[in-house]
Amino acid sequence: MANEDEPKNHLLGIRNLSHKTLLQSDALYQYILETSVYPREHKCLKEIREMTEKHPRNIMATPPDEGQFLSMLIKLINAKNTLEIGVYTGYSLLSTALALPPAGKILALDVNREYYELGLPIIEKAGVAHKIDFREGPALPFLDELLKDENKKGQFDFVFVDADKNNYLNYHKRVIDLVKVGGLIGYDNTLWAGSVAAPPDAPLMDYVKPLRGYVMEFNKYLAQDSRIEICQLPVGDGITLCRRII
Repeated sequence: MANEDEPKNHLLGIRNLSHKTLLQSDALYQYILETSVYPREHKCLKEIREMTEKHPRNIMATPPDEGQFLSMLIKLINAKNTLEIGVYTGYSLLSTALALPPAGKILALDVNREYYELGLPIIEKAGVAHKIDFREGPALPFLDELLKDENKKGQFDFVFVDADKNNYLNYHKRVIDLVKVGGLIGYDNTLWAGSVAAPPDAPLMDYVKPLRGYVMEFNKYLAQDSRIEICQLPVGDGITLCRRII
């Protein structure tokens, strides 16, 4: 991704590793991976990660430190029923499936089954495929169908969203009613390669610029949403945790 604007991008935290971490030191990020993440990474997670690194759209992958973080969250809140919007090859999905108890379930939504099936043999090898209910297609119509059934409201302990950023606000307006009171929603990429704090005329990478405004609008909305408590963390490309309180 290197280009003539790279020196300026470095000052903005928008670098080659921007899709994996916002840490200013690549060496420090590598230290975290090698000291705390890789030694504990499940062999099947490693296999999905290494397979995905070779994929042309690997920028969409959940970084391993974030996968570890999600796994810890699932266990801390004793989640049993989760929803994931945006699956790709399944690193975050497998992280969740491994963390859930034997009877735990994940409803996984993605517009592309082909990507999911790249990781599926590895998920099956890990012995957790039975926990996953994968549905192919746009998530919004599917969520609208769920909401028509009053019994489906409040059914999820945890929701993880890592999909089209221009629809984050639309997703939130739906999943807020699908997660239980006291449950968590995690939104990925809410710092969007550091661009949310960049000047309006800052040089941005091609995939960052068109969606920056949507991410900023979404962050402002969450900050004012009285139905949730929030915590925005500089893990990966930024993850915002929302705890539903009403």
